[in-house]
Amino acid sequence: MCGIVGYVGPRGDGKALEVVMEGLARLEYRGYDSAGVALVDGESVATDKRAGKLANLREALTETPLPESGTGIGHTRWATHGGPTDANAHPHRGGEDGKLALIHNGIIENFHALKSELVAEGVEFSSETDTEVVAHLLARAYDGDLTAAMREVVQSLEGAFTLLAVHADQPDVVVGARRNSPLVVGLGEGENFLGSDVAAFIGYTREAMELEQDQIVTITPEGATVINFDGTPAQGKRYHVDWDAAAAEKGGYSTYMEKEINEQPQAVGDTLLGRTDEQGRLTLDELRIDEDKLRQVDRITIVACGTAAYAGMVAKYAIEHWTRIPVEVSLAHEFRYCDPIVSDRTLVVSISQSGETMDTLMAVKHARELGALTISVCNTHGSTIPRESDAVLYTHAGPEIAVASTKAFLAQITACYVLGLYLAQLRGGSYADDAQQVLTELHDIPGKITELLDGMERVREIARFMADTRSVLFLGRNVGYPVAMEGALKLKELAYIHAEGFAAGELKHGPIALIEPGQPVFIVVPGPSTPHGLHGKVVSNIQEIRARGARTLVIAEHGDTAVEPFADEIIRVPSTSPMLAPLLTVVPLQVFALELSSAKGLDVDQPRNLAKSVTVE
Repeated sequence: MCGIVGYVGPRGDGKALEVVMEGLARLEYRGYDSAGVALVDGESVATDKRAGKLANLREALTETPLPESGTGIGHTRWATHGGPTDANAHPHRGGEDGKLALIHNGIIENFHALKSELVAEGVEFSSETDTEVVAHLLARAYDGDLTAAMREVVQSLEGAFTLLAVHADQPDVVVGARRNSPLVVGLGEGENFLGSDVAAFIGYTREAMELEQDQIVTITPEGATVINFDGTPAQGKRYHVDWDAAAAEKGGYSTYMEKEINEQPQAVGDTLLGRTDEQGRLTLDELRIDEDKLRQVDRITIVACGTAAYAGMVAKYAIEHWTRIPVEVSLAHEFRYCDPIVSDRTLVVSISQSGETMDTLMAVKHARELGALTISVCNTHGSTIPRESDAVLYTHAGPEIAVASTKAFLAQITACYVLGLYLAQLRGGSYADDAQQVLTELHDIPGKITELLDGMERVREIARFMADTRSVLFLGRNVGYPVAMEGALKLKELAYIHAEGFAAGELKHGPIALIEPGQPVFIVVPGPSTPHGLHGKVVSNIQEIRARGARTLVIAEHGDTAVEPFADEIIRVPSTSPMLAPLLTVVPLQVFALELSSAKGLDVDQPRNLAKSVTVE
């Protein structure tokens, strides 16, 4: 999820760099492994781009200033294709004359085929990105009209993208296009703006225009024109931005965590993007591990800490079910000290949002020393753990600013599902058939999360009512067990109250002694179709604690009537396959923790004593 800015104003004021850099500073939270700008300068386009934080680009521009300009585009990158290097940073030039520059947010799924076509024509590439492919396609299509060239090129692109382009032969024009990726227009007087969200231009105008799916916008100093990908005219929806600059960076939400919870449909969807072929089969070329080695894996160990460990626990249930390969989950900080049993047929999967978690890094190094095959599931390109692993499967959740993880958790589960289904596909036969069916349903999950998020008002009311609660318990079985523990962890992190997650089957083995009149208990109920009669067993657990005075807060599928007689509150989630349910059932628990913490007046984004990445053992 990258940050993009475009600006067109009067040629003589030389304002483009100022506007673009300010916009990038406000958008740096969207992508911060590299940054770059392109300014239209007379008969050429001047660019500078640097790996690392925006400060690196700012320092370079101070040392070697770019010429003044009234037209420019800028980009902060969250790497997808190609590591965080100067060469891979945006903008990318297209054509031999270097007159065209392009920036991009998203993933071009068919860039391999398009790149092969260009290479066959003699085009030379200077980066590893999918973006440079589009830049060359656009330069090839350009015949004096950048908008027409953009319209031609987008017809051949598959995936999710926002594109912004400038050309030296049209110095007062920026052209943008969007599909499944955000782009908003800022409307000024004698100047106009483009951005991945309104934070890009909130310091200059609060008049904005929404773009629909599959539309192209052309901005000049005089105005903005919108067409559909098929060339038909379109009208963007204008609106006034009421947020201040600080709120704009959070997309209008009061906290980053609230914003990130609402970004979860996109986080799951983007993590799936570009990983299937035209037949719907998984293609994980990025792993760069010989398929025969993966077929020989006879044991999997997942190493992680905190929320990532709970994602690993969900993955254990799913991968064992789909592949019949035994999986264990080891807390990364214990892995080195428990004399782990691994061989060259053991796959050690590490999970870390930042890729810098020291406990997990040391576990990965130890696993490699013991001869294991290692794969990292990570959200941050160029970080240490992926570099120390044999392969990496990146999540595409985008930057997560709030310390307590939400969207990264769902993206980690999704990536682990993808890995498990890929291993099942490699095993062939009925394993592969089952994997194909699950993968189809997995692509429906983002829509179901969106549906769920639209119905959370009652959860917020419950949380506000419970602001003075001193203790909350969480119960679950099978994949609902790690969801219960994650729900408890969120409440500990955000609200600083006692919270515990239990396997519901353990209830009678001790924890039921905690139940007293009024004790709030969340119960994650498996769907009625879950094997082994687990649904009925959990309903019995609800009855047991209700009989002892507990206040039962039940998370259950739509249509599950069996829970109704025993629930004080029912929080409904869309129906889905049992193994995919955690992507839905955890969402109300995140919202509950967020709202309860907010009701207590606590800092949701930066809880006390916690850091986003634990970089010491």
